[in-house]
Amino acid sequence: MLGLRPFSGYDMRKWMEGKGQYVGYGVQLPQIYRTLAKLVDRGWIEFQVDSREGKPDAKLYRLTDTGRQELVAWARSPYEPSPRPMDPDFMVRFVIGGALGRDIAIALLRTELDYRRTQASNQNWLDFAHTPFEPVSEVDEAWVRELHWTAHERGYASTAAYIAWLELTLARLEIADGTTPTRGPR
Repeated sequence: MLGLRPFSGYDMRKWMEGKGQYVGYGVQLPQIYRTLAKLVDRGWIEFQVDSREGKPDAKLYRLTDTGRQELVAWARSPYEPSPRPMDPDFMVRFVIGGALGRDIAIALLRTELDYRRTQASNQNWLDFAHTPFEPVSEVDEAWVRELHWTAHERGYASTAAYIAWLELTLARLEIADGTTPTRGPR
């Protein structure tokens, strides 16, 4: 976020609860302030005290040259998708790292999309249907299997929608970058 503009810890939290709520993780102020202190110690960020009329003074944090170099190095480092679809790490990397270069955003999308397509083609998620149960007497095994089916259907549908979003976003950004989309939606 500090690659976009200076922020106070409080303003970061406010952004994460509002406009940034779909970008990544929900964090509390103590986590933000601890992380900011560590980044100051590493020399990646610095702050100035901002006097605010009628309010407590705030520390406005900004990236240092070293911090900017670290941010760019992180954005360009190899990305390994999480086994969990729609993991917040991808979205943070896509929005924050992708802001540092069109090539970064497009490469992230391609990596995530390839991984999710491969993952979706694996039908091992159906294996639970053959899992033997030895339920306690209060559990209706047929009902449990119905519940498991619905949970898996939700996951499958969510992943299919996520893959569609990845495909559409990749095509959109390739067009915005002036290139012909290499892959269309399925």
